[in-house]
Amino acid sequence: MISNTRYWFFLILIILVYLAGMFVTLFEYDSAQFAVMAMRMVQENDFINLFKGTEEYLDKPHMHYWLAAISYKIFGLHDWAYRIPGILATLLGAFSCYGLGKLLYNKEVGKVASLIFMTAQTIMLSNIDVRTDAVLTGFTAFAIWQIATYIERNSLKNLLLGAFGAGIAFSTKGQIAILVIGLPILCHLGYSKKWKLLFSWKVLVALVVFGLTISPILYAYYLQFDLHPEKVIRGKDHRSGILFILWEQSFERLSGEGVGKNSSDYFFFFHTFLWVFLPWTILGLAAYWTRIKAFFNTKFRRSSGLEFLTIGGITIIFIIISFAQFKLPHYLNITIPLFAVLTASFIQELFNDPKVKKRKVFLGLQYFILGLVGISSILICFFVFKFSNWYAYILFVSAFLLTGLICLRKQEYDIRLLTITLFSSLFLNAVMNLHFYPSLLKYQAGSTIAGIVAEKNIPVDQIYKISPRSSWAMDFYNQHPIKITETSNLSDIGAIWVYGTDDDLQKLKESGYAWDEHYSAEQFRITRLQPKFLNPSTREQVLNHMHLIHLKE
Repeated sequence: MISNTRYWFFLILIILVYLAGMFVTLFEYDSAQFAVMAMRMVQENDFINLFKGTEEYLDKPHMHYWLAAISYKIFGLHDWAYRIPGILATLLGAFSCYGLGKLLYNKEVGKVASLIFMTAQTIMLSNIDVRTDAVLTGFTAFAIWQIATYIERNSLKNLLLGAFGAGIAFSTKGQIAILVIGLPILCHLGYSKKWKLLFSWKVLVALVVFGLTISPILYAYYLQFDLHPEKVIRGKDHRSGILFILWEQSFERLSGEGVGKNSSDYFFFFHTFLWVFLPWTILGLAAYWTRIKAFFNTKFRRSSGLEFLTIGGITIIFIIISFAQFKLPHYLNITIPLFAVLTASFIQELFNDPKVKKRKVFLGLQYFILGLVGISSILICFFVFKFSNWYAYILFVSAFLLTGLICLRKQEYDIRLLTITLFSSLFLNAVMNLHFYPSLLKYQAGSTIAGIVAEKNIPVDQIYKISPRSSWAMDFYNQHPIKITETSNLSDIGAIWVYGTDDDLQKLKESGYAWDEHYSAEQFRITRLQPKFLNPSTREQVLNHMHLIHLKE
């Protein structure tokens, strides 16, 4: 289906696109917030107590922050250093997709599955806007692959590796890791009728390895919360960190208690999937439908060429997370390795099918997606954020024409379909990483004003804010969290700098304060794009401003 030369060619291109995004400014809120939380660990030499601003952080385990802190220790406090663990975890996920595809089907399926995983839009985005899901996804994919290998080969080594991977995944985001790993594995056990493997002494050894792997997280929770019942977390005292992460966390997520509710739409993840799996969405949906139909046709009897690990895992996970009252698009990332393997197997079946018309239909649909990518890229570069340099136009047009020539070459249907789809993702995300995101982040006031602070040599320890509004980007790029104070206390502090909104400045004026230096930057919630912002003629209507002022003594 794909030669080794072509496979490595695409891998190199994908990694180059990842690297292009490594040096983009961190996004508010989650990426910058998590980067600051890890930064504080390093600066304060405290790897036990996890804080989100002034509040103690209970919601997620420490692993993501520990990995980022280790990267900071090695490379320094840089945005690209923060992204390294997430990118490495993505590469582990891709390797695991290759291994799982090879195990369940064959080597060709494994190779295509790894490419699909790495180029799915949500995975591309997760390496720029890095959250806990990057590490979670990589290690859940690894654990599923290794435990499935144990089921097929009864290998203790693979089971122990799977237990370790599950432990790291759990230590990154809690119980959801066990759910995402356990459900596909149970589906595989049920379909292959190998339940007896659950009752082996090897499983007991694996449980010990899992327990040892998560023990640092449990110990950290114990030290921060269980030893201090007087702490009030989310309005409650006597919070046990160990009980929370082993039992309460997922129930809070499902009910919306603690983290809040943002969606009661039970179909949220179904329509969200349409963009998170681009440019493979049509093929992914066709793969799911074809496989479901095949299972019903065989009445779920074990049949050669079928496996229930991916389809069963995807179905049950979708059903469960759809009932959660708090939903975000990146929660689907954990299903992408399963979709990647399933879709790769469908592509191989498609080109082994003697019906040429069927291949032509899917090829035409992928050309349609490539066309949409081309139109979107042109709009981004010539309308939304116009190029500011003449050579950017030359590079864009050259890349555009080269992509078109490669994708229009007469080749075998399977090679052409893979080439078209992969280039759709690569071209779009190269445009996003090299042009769209850098242009977009000019409207993230915190990082812009942090640049002014560095340029003007403003002492970062003399910057305050008078509202609890988060300032994660400012905090990270200043490498110093902004202190919060009351308006009434400013006169006691003396000549200082205040970072705030229009409302904050108005409040200062009303309180009798004046300033002799004033810097401003345009502000927009860049992770929540809207048509008025993307249209340059209406952009001003939705922009706010953030300010940095120097108070007179």
